[in-house]
Amino acid sequence: MSVPFTKEMKKDYTILIPNMSNIHFNIMKAPLALHGYKCILLNNNSHNVIEEGLRYVHNDMCYPALLVIGQMIDAIKSGIVDPNKCALVITQTGGGCRASNYYFLLIKALEKAGYPQIPVISLNFQGMNSNPGFKITASILIQAFTGLIYGDMLMMLSHQVRPYEVNKGDTDKLIEKWTNKLTSYYEKNRGYFGHNLKNNLNKMSDDFKAIPVTKEEKVKVGVVGEIYMKYAMLGNNNLEAFLESEGCEVMLPPMLGFFLYGFSNGIKDNEYYGRKPIYAFFMKHIALPYLHTYEKVMENALERNGFKAPASIKELQKYSEGIIDLGCKMGEGWLLTAEMVELIKKGYSNIVCTQPFGCLPNHIVAKGMIRPLKEQYPLSNIVPIDYDPSATKVNQENRIKLMLAVAKENLNKK
Repeated sequence: MSVPFTKEMKKDYTILIPNMSNIHFNIMKAPLALHGYKCILLNNNSHNVIEEGLRYVHNDMCYPALLVIGQMIDAIKSGIVDPNKCALVITQTGGGCRASNYYFLLIKALEKAGYPQIPVISLNFQGMNSNPGFKITASILIQAFTGLIYGDMLMMLSHQVRPYEVNKGDTDKLIEKWTNKLTSYYEKNRGYFGHNLKNNLNKMSDDFKAIPVTKEEKVKVGVVGEIYMKYAMLGNNNLEAFLESEGCEVMLPPMLGFFLYGFSNGIKDNEYYGRKPIYAFFMKHIALPYLHTYEKVMENALERNGFKAPASIKELQKYSEGIIDLGCKMGEGWLLTAEMVELIKKGYSNIVCTQPFGCLPNHIVAKGMIRPLKEQYPLSNIVPIDYDPSATKVNQENRIKLMLAVAKENLNKK
């Protein structure tokens, strides 16, 4: 049984946050500090994280669960926090994916590791396992949403500039500059929303456009997959850095698409099964059209300087037509397939599909879609890569290198 995170704990407890994306999470942790929460974003990524995960999580479980739980316990054992003055936060989807069990797996792991007193906060929107000392307010949601957009913007700009920069390190300096600037906006609780958001995105685009770049042509590689494996360096063995070291330009679809995909699924549930008609009406006619305006703001900010912009949720739904039904929504569902179509259409026909070993949804919506995609897009070059405690980095990178060999051959022919 988990210890609840109380209002009294909020004053002097430190919350440990597992890291899925440095860019996004370094920005999105700022709103929590604004609301009085002390937080540490975990960056421990040694092999000991995997060892701790294997020690307390059965290896049949989803690899992201093993990594996230291992990262938390490794951090506690390292002494960065007082075990009697800390709490852990973990997402809980409530769907049919194994990710719904992360919360309970973490509680069980803490008991086995000798830390039953540590509270576990479930981050979800279904009201499951609530804690009186941690409330997701409308203000936090708005601030986290803007942080998500800023994170996506910086990620997409950095991917399109870093491989070509003349002065190595310029891109990372800009990411640090904007992370610090946005953090200061959140600390002051102004300058990050409304017209300020549009202005900030435009300035980001202008700043990255000013970085001196070469005009060489590189192999373009897209990355899709299970959300943690796609973005987390710990999960995919720093895939982005490896691909860039191989002379590639990398493209990752924005996180915003995944969250809009989750919201849009309620509309299809109502259409197919008659579930939650009020929720479906709200999403279809109010929420998604409103959120689409922010997709457009980011799109305009990228395109003003010639950068490639992501597809909107409406475009992604159209990309899935004739390939996979929108009712396929377990895990990453139809979105994963649609993202592969988007990448192919944007010139990133070489795709690495990252997935935890044994992830059933990904076997259907990723591996299972390679053949129909190949039939529609003959030049698509897709390689699925399984990530698992027993999978070696060398074997994973060798498989990717085989894909890149074909990609470089196609580039030379072009």
